[in-house]
Amino acid sequence: MNIPYSNLPRLVIIGGGFAGVSLARKMVKEDVQLVLLDRHNYHTFQPLLYQVSTSSLEPDSIAYPLRKIVKRGKNTYFRMTEVESIDPKIQKIYTSIGDITYDYLVIATGARTNFFGNTTIETNAMRMKNLPQALNLRSLMLENLEQAVITTDLEKRKELLRFVLAGAGPTGVELAGGIAELKLNVLPKDYPDMDFSEMEVHLIEGANRILPPMSEYASEKAAKFLKKMGVNVHTSTQVSNYENNIVYTNTNLTLKTATFIWSAGVTGAPVDGINAESLIPRANRYKVNEFNQVDGYDNIFALGDIALMETKDYPKGHPMVAQPAIQQGRHLAKNLKHFLKGKAMTPFQYFDKGSMATIGRNKAVVDIGKLRFGGFFAWFIWMFIHLWFLVGFRNRFVTFFNWTYNYINYDKAARLIVRPFKNKTDTIERV
Repeated sequence: MNIPYSNLPRLVIIGGGFAGVSLARKMVKEDVQLVLLDRHNYHTFQPLLYQVSTSSLEPDSIAYPLRKIVKRGKNTYFRMTEVESIDPKIQKIYTSIGDITYDYLVIATGARTNFFGNTTIETNAMRMKNLPQALNLRSLMLENLEQAVITTDLEKRKELLRFVLAGAGPTGVELAGGIAELKLNVLPKDYPDMDFSEMEVHLIEGANRILPPMSEYASEKAAKFLKKMGVNVHTSTQVSNYENNIVYTNTNLTLKTATFIWSAGVTGAPVDGINAESLIPRANRYKVNEFNQVDGYDNIFALGDIALMETKDYPKGHPMVAQPAIQQGRHLAKNLKHFLKGKAMTPFQYFDKGSMATIGRNKAVVDIGKLRFGGFFAWFIWMFIHLWFLVGFRNRFVTFFNWTYNYINYDKAARLIVRPFKNKTDTIERV
């Protein structure tokens, strides 16, 4: 790896997501040799991935170079690599570019899409957990539109113009709303010779309401917005299979579509080598104590989606969203500073800042404590919060400019097929 020897304790962070970046930013100037490992050389602002898929933003608007984070320190290094396994006994990490030892290890590998054991869906469905997958989805949708405009086969055209999403959490709801906005305001201008009344957007949810983690008010309001935009919402319906371009469910509903998107859940992305007893099988998350130490280890920590911290308020662990990851990263930085100075660490306390989802132009829902908002004000809150948490001034400026342009002109500037989608194996996720 070409990491020089140092007398300073070596802190290795695996993962450049919200948790890893949050920790690294606070530790770059401390008396440690910090090494950040990730399979990409950028941090992705995942809440806005759907806007890349629906052509609202280009990838560089929501990505930030990891080297810009580590370069702020004198003893900090970044290596782009695949982490293969860990050997805690000798404190060594094995990667695709070589081995590295550690004094303190932080696992922040995040989550991957959960297909609940259905290998056929995993092989055939599109997913959206990283930038390459978001670009694949964008290309596939645009390619299907190009095919639809030239086909004379009515049934084939319906198949190409039917978009089906499984999972109506925030990702599914926001993506369904984004596709519906394309249909209503953008695509008719690009394809004046096509009848977009034939285009269908279907959102399928196994629970009895969409946005199950949020309030009933948010669910009802979001469903009302989606239906008004022409989205077909199917609740209490579970997708059982997707094969030969046909979506099968546990009801009589079957849909033939060339674009099937799976957003029905996530599971942790663990690394080989940690004791099996430390891993919660049902969630694929490491069991951690109130200091984020992995069960059974004093010098190995886990943060964010990969960490399951059981508390009175969160007996099944904190929600697998950005805020717990960010807060855990910042808190662990404080604890490591104390730990390195021989001081006692303090327990982590999660502050719930609320939940939100946007459905489209002037349409969003927000839950903050006991407060409930829906409509334009909620949309404004959503927009402000997401701009605030984007890493880097340039990202905020470019994103704000794009949003303003889209709002004024009812247009989306990134409808380009710059990397044609070739086959569904391109979407396979790796840790």
